[in-house]
Amino acid sequence: MLDMSLAQRYEDVKRAVEKACVRVGRNPGEVVLVAVSKTVDSAAVHEAILAGAGDFGENRSEELLTKAAAFPDKTWHFIGNIQSRKIKDIVGTADLIHSVDRTSLFDPMQRRAAELGIKQRILLEVNVSGEETKSGFAPDEVRYALQVVSNCENLVVCGLMTMAPQGALSRARETFRGLRELRDILMEEFGDTMDLQELSMGMSEDFETAIEEGATIVRVGRSIFSEENADIYRR
Repeated sequence: MLDMSLAQRYEDVKRAVEKACVRVGRNPGEVVLVAVSKTVDSAAVHEAILAGAGDFGENRSEELLTKAAAFPDKTWHFIGNIQSRKIKDIVGTADLIHSVDRTSLFDPMQRRAAELGIKQRILLEVNVSGEETKSGFAPDEVRYALQVVSNCENLVVCGLMTMAPQGALSRARETFRGLRELRDILMEEFGDTMDLQELSMGMSEDFETAIEEGATIVRVGRSIFSEENADIYRR
């Protein structure tokens, strides 16, 4: 039976991030580790903060509002499906919104950001794998989406996000590589007006592979907050 503290789990994941960077000659400082706190309460978030975590991810606006209010000095990421009626809560509360998956979100997000007098940082979610169960722009739709959002002066596109298919890491690697290659192509075209450096990709089961393929943000929940399989990174 495992008996490992959250602090130890967080340290193990952080060490795994560092090792993955070293394997491909990257600086570990290039990768942000987002502790996905969507399944835990504020007490667990506080414990993670004591362990060194500074970035947290939520997928429900209610939880985002509650936890961001409790820990306003931390960086909050919204990673869930965006409902139009929740935009007023998400914009301005999340430092970075990862899951912008359709152009119809741009106008209401722009209006809310303008009301608050802020520049809201966002990522465009891309369905690289083409799975019907996944949200996101098709790769060939992203260029048009960037053209549309360029008219929204209060929205700042920082890069792209994707989720890989579950199962073989080879499929995940192909998906992550596809997102990086798409980003590189788009940087050639939009680099003068947009900084698309961020690549949010990789979760508990595949974040090391994502880092090897260029991830700048990894979203890890279960391996930090759950005892299940928590010893996988102790190597």
